[in-house]
Amino acid sequence: MGAKNETRREFLKKLGTGAASLSAMSARGLATTASCKQRKPNLLFIWTDQQRTETMAVYGNTRIHAPNLNRLATESFVFKQAYVSQPVCTPSRSTVLTGLWPHASGCIHNNIPLKREIPCLPELINDPEYRTGYMGKWHLGDEIFAQHGFEEWAAIEDNYIRYYSESRGRKARSHYHHYLLRHGYKPDRENVFRRNYCTTLPIEHCKPAFLERNVSEFLRRHRDEPFMLYVNFLEPHPPNNGPFNNEHSLDEVYLPGNYNDSLEENEPERYRELRAEQAEMFTPESKAKEFTQKYWGLVTQVDRSVGKILDTLKELRLEDNTLVVYTSDHGEMLGSHKMHGKSVMFEESARVPWLMRIPWMGTECRQIENPVSHIDLVPTLLALMGSSRSEDLPGQSLVPLLKGGQVHEDHVFIEFHYPDRTHTRSIVSPDGWKLCLHEDDKCQLYNLVDDRGETCNLYSSRQYRETIQRLTRRIHEWQRKVNDTAKV
Repeated sequence: MGAKNETRREFLKKLGTGAASLSAMSARGLATTASCKQRKPNLLFIWTDQQRTETMAVYGNTRIHAPNLNRLATESFVFKQAYVSQPVCTPSRSTVLTGLWPHASGCIHNNIPLKREIPCLPELINDPEYRTGYMGKWHLGDEIFAQHGFEEWAAIEDNYIRYYSESRGRKARSHYHHYLLRHGYKPDRENVFRRNYCTTLPIEHCKPAFLERNVSEFLRRHRDEPFMLYVNFLEPHPPNNGPFNNEHSLDEVYLPGNYNDSLEENEPERYRELRAEQAEMFTPESKAKEFTQKYWGLVTQVDRSVGKILDTLKELRLEDNTLVVYTSDHGEMLGSHKMHGKSVMFEESARVPWLMRIPWMGTECRQIENPVSHIDLVPTLLALMGSSRSEDLPGQSLVPLLKGGQVHEDHVFIEFHYPDRTHTRSIVSPDGWKLCLHEDDKCQLYNLVDDRGETCNLYSSRQYRETIQRLTRRIHEWQRKVNDTAKV
């Protein structure tokens, strides 16, 4: 145990050294920028919670009313096969902000706070000229309090109070809470505005509109300064309700192609248990369509606010110097295999939309077919913003891929840590194979080229022994490289 703690301390020390190095490079970059009279690039990072990949036209869904996201996609690099580090909120968020695997940051389950000594992107860049802000859902501890290099903070969630640090005041409430009080609303329970209640409010007082206004105000205040701004919408995460419940007719709504997949006995026991628990939400088909109808409406609600944020960016003439990222922390099963939510390795849970509009690299749509991972987000942003990445970050910059080249690691790895039982480690190969190794449960092998819906588990077929062995070796090699000790 002592040796493990020693390793962690050494690791964090190295991270600090990396951040100091980035600071020195930022100072050198400042001199160069000043001499060239060019502004440093801005970052507008927009993300959602639980957004399924197939919610935009570029990913195959032309029925959802999302004109602003669709327009953004036509101006962006579009990662067609993007995966999270772990398909659940807190672990995935830790990776997006720090560039570390959940097992390295310690954020392996929901509601585990991100340690203060682990830097997020603003701390890695460490440039005092940047104005920094975080608005929306955080879910990495001490929800409503500014931290990790973000100067301005606009929180929307008060349902994580019991997870606050002892030094934090548990009577404090989010910015959104006080906004609703100013508009004459009264908390519906225990001095908290619950999520369900907030979804019943007029659209102008719902969370997306609140964030939209705060983001636009931030952009106006800092239009003459370089900025890094993250905005995280709760939607389309449950509760499955909002002002656009009937935006899409039931005739427009369709169910996933694998809706009726039964999950045979060769699938993991845990997945079959989840399906048994959740199938009622999507049976009969009419019920599944109503659920989907409301989910699509939440995507439309987010789209409207994203559109207004992008309009403000254009109005302020900040478009040409602002890197815009759009992604989500994980997907949503939405009736696939008659399942709901995330926490499984199926594509609908582990894959997410990922757009990057990089004006100085062109503004036409370029689709990246290679499988990629959120573990590479921070290194890629560091490279695009002119900073050198810390050598301790396990991911890689995807800039060579954006330029039409290759990257060193072309396989994607995904992890999952169960609070009460086994672990899972998965790999997606560039030739379309996906292997999921479940500790003490049945494993899975899918050919994503022929079976995108993952309806036929090939793991027990002798025909694919060589493929299983090859991918298993790659998983174990990756585990050794990133110091992952899970036994799979």
